[in-house]
Amino acid sequence: MSSTLYIVSTPIGNYDDITLRALNVLKGADFVICEEFKLGNRLLRYYGIDKPLESLNEHNELRDAEVVAGRIRDGADAALICDAGTPVLADPGGTLVRIALKLGVKVVPVPGASSILAALVVSGFDIGRFHYAGFLPRKKEERIKALEELRTLETVSVIMEAPYRFAPLIEDCVAVFGKGRRAIAAVDLTLPGERVLRGSLGEIRREYAKTPFKAEFVLVVDGSKKN
Repeated sequence: MSSTLYIVSTPIGNYDDITLRALNVLKGADFVICEEFKLGNRLLRYYGIDKPLESLNEHNELRDAEVVAGRIRDGADAALICDAGTPVLADPGGTLVRIALKLGVKVVPVPGASSILAALVVSGFDIGRFHYAGFLPRKKEERIKALEELRTLETVSVIMEAPYRFAPLIEDCVAVFGKGRRAIAAVDLTLPGERVLRGSLGEIRREYAKTPFKAEFVLVVDGSKKN
């Protein structure tokens, strides 16, 4: 019996970006844990892999993670994937990992694509240190408060958000950081339509107003002492 939970990074858009090791782990696993069956099935079918799927997402992880971890403890190998990129960070899976570790399950990372790192390395900013802000609150007042906490940081800040909330986010960023603060918005990374909007927050807001997008993005805002 093996009893191993693999945390498997998958592509963030371009299916060519999967690693050989990730493919081997997915092929060798007894079952694959995904967020949504539709996306999990699509990914496995693309690579010609046929494995049973279990779904763990924000709606059922607290309820079902212990059962899934128990199956692994009892001798199964499982691969955890998310809808895109690296699982657990800004995605479900943290509860499963904690329970698995408590049960004595071996947890193994299988590194790969990450939209956060992809955006950082093309930013042109000093990324020796950075602050991961993740997804900000949806309510405007709470989002403004979170941005104000980032405003004086000397390191770059990485902000994640759903595509349809870019407009209110960029407006709030201009209001809090000022329109002159440098930033990039990395859109549809690794895909044919990839775009990196560069310049000040004010310039990015104007560019977005001219050609709005409805795609996945990462916003990287430069630190406070570099304007």
